[in-house]
Amino acid sequence: MPSPEQLAEAVLLPGFAGTTAPDWLRRRIAAGLGGVVLFGRNVVDDEQVAALTAQLRGERDGVVVGIDEEGGDVTRLDVNTGSFVPGPLALGAAGDPELTTAVAAALGERLAACGVTLNLAPCADLTLAAEDPIIGVRAFGSDPAKASPHVAAYVTGLQKYGVAACAKHFPGHGAATEDSHVALPVLPRTPAELSEIELVPFAAAIRAGARSVMSGHLVVRAWGDEPATLNRTALTGVLRGELGFTGAVITDALEMGAVSGAYGRHDGLGRSAVRALEAGADALCLGGAAFEADHLDACVAAIVAAVSSGELPLERLAEAASRTAALGTDPAPAKVGPVDRRLGLEAAHRALRIRGEVRLDGPPLVVDVRTEPTIAAGPMPWGLGPHLTELVPGTRVLTVTPDDAEAVLEAAKEFRSVVVVTREAHRHPRVRALLTALSTVDFIRVETGVPGPDDGDGPRIDTFGGSYVSLRAAAEYLA
Repeated sequence: MPSPEQLAEAVLLPGFAGTTAPDWLRRRIAAGLGGVVLFGRNVVDDEQVAALTAQLRGERDGVVVGIDEEGGDVTRLDVNTGSFVPGPLALGAAGDPELTTAVAAALGERLAACGVTLNLAPCADLTLAAEDPIIGVRAFGSDPAKASPHVAAYVTGLQKYGVAACAKHFPGHGAATEDSHVALPVLPRTPAELSEIELVPFAAAIRAGARSVMSGHLVVRAWGDEPATLNRTALTGVLRGELGFTGAVITDALEMGAVSGAYGRHDGLGRSAVRALEAGADALCLGGAAFEADHLDACVAAIVAAVSSGELPLERLAEAASRTAALGTDPAPAKVGPVDRRLGLEAAHRALRIRGEVRLDGPPLVVDVRTEPTIAAGPMPWGLGPHLTELVPGTRVLTVTPDDAEAVLEAAKEFRSVVVVTREAHRHPRVRALLTALSTVDFIRVETGVPGPDDGDGPRIDTFGGSYVSLRAAAEYLA
């Protein structure tokens, strides 16, 4: 059996900075580091990603190359342009699981061509709380019976080309009203309620053959005070015991405030790593931030010390390393080529929900109302203005903050058609105040997030996401 040090390295999936592998990372991969997770900071285009993964594989065959590519608002491959596929909520709104399979297969083929072996998607969460700050359009919907077939379809499509799917964030983040990137959410759920609602999509993903499941940093009081990532009842009792999952359990990023913050940032990573392994996790994701070698050293040292003291059985660590290694299987051969947006655009058109008369009466004023993207999505191109500028000559674009009502009212005087574009307006009081201030203007609303519970009765288009193709579909409809 490999040494505890080697096994500890083998369960780690760190992030890193740059579009080529730093020397420290190449050395550790050659020595047995489990793998890496790629983020937008590691991406220029598909050709560059393929070269990067080839560089990693040149150090050791079988290295796990993960990416956080959900499509829609959370994209890494298309961080510079916006996603070529609509996100989960749009696919759920389109209502055709076969279409979801096709879209996921197109994404899987592209990831395989880029040399990716593991995709941290799909979200098996549900959109359950209007105040939810982090899931939103990343889920396929709020009804477990309707969302579950799409979760299963996505797993099937993605894995067609050998890229492992990862259903997340177990046991389901959608009812939380806090973001686990910065706080520790407590789910207002009993085990019976979870079984009837949140766990249904995860069960569907498991039946579809999902090769991995990601734990969420979420507390269920009936399971104890520890979040699922560190909770043996959650991972071993429920996920493996009740749901019968036999693949790899991947943690959400351990440096997130919900977990490491409980122990202090410096010591938190190592301690969280040990407790996650004890609970039944296999691969430890450290990818939310760009890590350096000393962060990995701290995790390895803590794991080895736990084995030496008897706190962490060596057999448990070896099991975790074996399950992690299984995610490094080379994907099906595919060639990097131009990104084809036609399928994604078709799906985005089918997702649109139209209310009232939304046709333009001449070139419009487009008001793109900027709000901060979620931490999970990060900065990326967003807005309807560039699309309508291309499609309708004479279009004027205003990119505003929610406090710019006076400028919008003044500009609107010159146009017969005004289009106001928002992103989850119901979660932003200042955006709602802006819409109220514009009540004297006849405008078409385009909502690119989760529609709110009371969003007025004016003409509007709901896109259910802010991807390139979702915005393009809305623009094409208007034009």
